[in-house]
Amino acid sequence: MTADEKYMLRAIDLARRGEGLTRPNPPVGAVLVRDDEILAEGWHRKAGEDHAERDCLKSAGGDLKSATLYVTLEPCSTHGRTPPCTDLILEKGVGRVVVSVKDLNPKHAGRGLELLRDAGVAVVFGVCEAEGRELIAPFEKFITTGMPFVTLKLASTLDGKIADRKGDSKWITGDAARERVQEMRRRADAIMVGAGTVRADDPSLLPRPAEGRKPWRVVMGDNVPRTCKLLTDEASEQTLFYNGNLAAALRDLAENHDVMHVLCEGGGTLAGRLVEEGLVDEFAFFVAPKLMGADGLPNFAKTGGLMADVTNLIFTSVEQLGEDVLMKAKPS
Repeated sequence: MTADEKYMLRAIDLARRGEGLTRPNPPVGAVLVRDDEILAEGWHRKAGEDHAERDCLKSAGGDLKSATLYVTLEPCSTHGRTPPCTDLILEKGVGRVVVSVKDLNPKHAGRGLELLRDAGVAVVFGVCEAEGRELIAPFEKFITTGMPFVTLKLASTLDGKIADRKGDSKWITGDAARERVQEMRRRADAIMVGAGTVRADDPSLLPRPAEGRKPWRVVMGDNVPRTCKLLTDEASEQTLFYNGNLAAALRDLAENHDVMHVLCEGGGTLAGRLVEEGLVDEFAFFVAPKLMGADGLPNFAKTGGLMADVTNLIFTSVEQLGEDVLMKAKPS
């Protein structure tokens, strides 16, 4: 691993601290290094607050001509809620800037790098690009298509059941898997379930602990009890209901609520609809080493499928979580 890769991966780790807090901005991290020593670190903590570069550089002083600034996303070059980060980089006299991913906004893409180069700053682009693109995948979908990135999470037995024949699903997976789900909730801008899941489980859908996150809670369908947690708890104003067209609901979440990343937690009917309509960007299958039997509720409530019509996926990672396994996949 090169020094550039080491410090860029550190910047990516810092950026992840802002996931779920920055909408409609992407999470970004920055590290300032000189002579193999970290001088300062920063990340975009919340929309409206300092960008990662400013958070990192605001406390840095002295001659920075021999220093390198590692930043996960191309520094902004236009005025928004905050001044351009390129201005601050030049003002501080940073001699070298290493970037993982270019700004994906067509209005800005490449402009910040060009401004820095024209001013005599040494610019390196594309370090840890795969990891950088994964970090901002929700932002990329949001900014280029106007739709949120959708992660479909399902916890099932080894034979693909998400609940028993009476609808009881507590608990299919163990503590480690459920803790990972809380991490996923903190990374998302909205948590989506079907109305049937609300009626069966009365979930709160809040990340525990929240750590400052306030994701939207989205219910597809209606006819839920007025006493359910989503309508009566401290976050009731963060609950949205939609009926009908799934794609239209997702687009509304992006356009009117700045939602970049939706985490859908089922149930089987909603999961089946998302798959059939091609709306899933990432699958997260939490699989327990248990067998439920044929009368358990399936993870995808759809029938009549033929081999010619199967949905093909590509596994991207497999991870052991206690006794369970987390398998991530994406459409092929």
